[in-house]
Amino acid sequence: MPSSRPNILFVTSDQQHYSTLGSTNPRIHTPALDRLCAEGTRFDRAYCVNPTCTPTRATMITGMYPSQHGAWTLGTKLFEDVPTLGDLLSHRAGYYTALVGKAHLQPTKTRYGLESIESQPVMRDLDFWRDFTGPWYGFEHVETARMHGCESHAGQHYGIWLEEHGLDNWLDFFDDWPPNREKAQRLRANRSWALPEELHYTRWTGERTIAQIEQAAQEDRPFYIWSSFHDPHPPYLVPEPWATMYDPDDMQPGCLTEGEHDANPEHFGKTQEPDHDYWQRVRQGEAIHGGQPHLRDREELKKDMACYYGMVSFMDQEIGRILDSLDRLGITDNTLVVFTTDHGHFLGQHGLTAKAIHHYEDLLRVPFIVRWPGRVPAGDVSAALQNSVDIAPTFLAAAGLDTPGAMTGVDQLPNWTTGEPVRTWSVTENHHGTRHFHMRTYIDERYKITVYRDGDDGELFDLQEDPGEVSNLWDVPAASPLKARMLHDFMQATLQSEPMRMPRIAGA
Repeated sequence: MPSSRPNILFVTSDQQHYSTLGSTNPRIHTPALDRLCAEGTRFDRAYCVNPTCTPTRATMITGMYPSQHGAWTLGTKLFEDVPTLGDLLSHRAGYYTALVGKAHLQPTKTRYGLESIESQPVMRDLDFWRDFTGPWYGFEHVETARMHGCESHAGQHYGIWLEEHGLDNWLDFFDDWPPNREKAQRLRANRSWALPEELHYTRWTGERTIAQIEQAAQEDRPFYIWSSFHDPHPPYLVPEPWATMYDPDDMQPGCLTEGEHDANPEHFGKTQEPDHDYWQRVRQGEAIHGGQPHLRDREELKKDMACYYGMVSFMDQEIGRILDSLDRLGITDNTLVVFTTDHGHFLGQHGLTAKAIHHYEDLLRVPFIVRWPGRVPAGDVSAALQNSVDIAPTFLAAAGLDTPGAMTGVDQLPNWTTGEPVRTWSVTENHHGTRHFHMRTYIDERYKITVYRDGDDGELFDLQEDPGEVSNLWDVPAASPLKARMLHDFMQATLQSEPMRMPRIAGA
């Protein structure tokens, strides 16, 4: 007899702007994601818990804020002793758990005796990966790879798959390790990758996700499968026909509004100035991720955007194949599907590119779609606040399990299924290893405030009257009462999100 517990298919992209859905943007072609929107609910005010990869990805499987689970920034590790969603679903409800695609839960270097299997040279040690498929972070089965585009972090299970498909010289299509600047520039030229479409990691992620769904069906077990796509994270590089699917002349990147950074903290304006020493400081480990000059020729930006759209559409094709596999196996109606990304992306908005240390909606808001036939309304659009810290507790609720006290996200299932309000605020953390660039942002239904650890800097935006976030109210005298109320509400949110590992059971 099939299990009464639902299957859970969690599909994520990497660094995807919230506007890149065909259902909201006629310039991009995403029929599979549009299908999910038509058959489920699209949440237009979903936010990431942190605008970088490792912290948010660790949050997605722990239900904790980065400051609580410990993987607080890039280059840190989610320690294996932190309880995860997969552990709970497997041990308490008999779920088959699998991760296919990008993990990025560990750093690319080892130091201080810290172990990391997502580091060099382990990533290129295919013999190691042939013997390792889990368990790992609560996943019974793992097939993972780390790189984006032709980055040097290639290998792991994807490298094995390439060799199984006859591409013995697969390293020719990736940067050398340590990186070779000349080869990297050659591989990235024209944004069209010579690696064949059928051997691209997007195809691998789709194919191996379907294999894991089939494995769970064969074992007659409910599944929790994280299908973790790598794109559209830069570098802007994708095989044909996707590289030229979109005409750069049709692209409309964002832009800088004259004077908009005048009322912002100093580091905003510096993004529009050349910094001739920046990359030297990167090599010395002194620069802030995202703090580089963001100056970009607009014609080149339009080419980047066209390629970025092609990367999304390629991923969408594979998501369509995954959805078709659920139909073929007859399990669509008993499968909760959630699609989102780890954080957003800048394509010229506010004069910024890629990801940065600037908490605009382009970086913090994420696409978020939920489909569960018969449970989640079809074709709805919701403005209810969502946060990636809520994913794990909500999946537990869907499986009939309680949320453990260590998880500080909230169960959004009542909102997903009936529209009952759950959240009135959302918090995004960000910490870059320096005192000043340790900030948090609090967002309610209308307003948004960002506070830094040191100094008097900050941002305060009215998202209703100023959706483009060009008028910072932080130092506006008339906004002082609003600022005071937002800071109080922010403190309340901080108190409400404290973990409680166990309830009090005695007087002493």
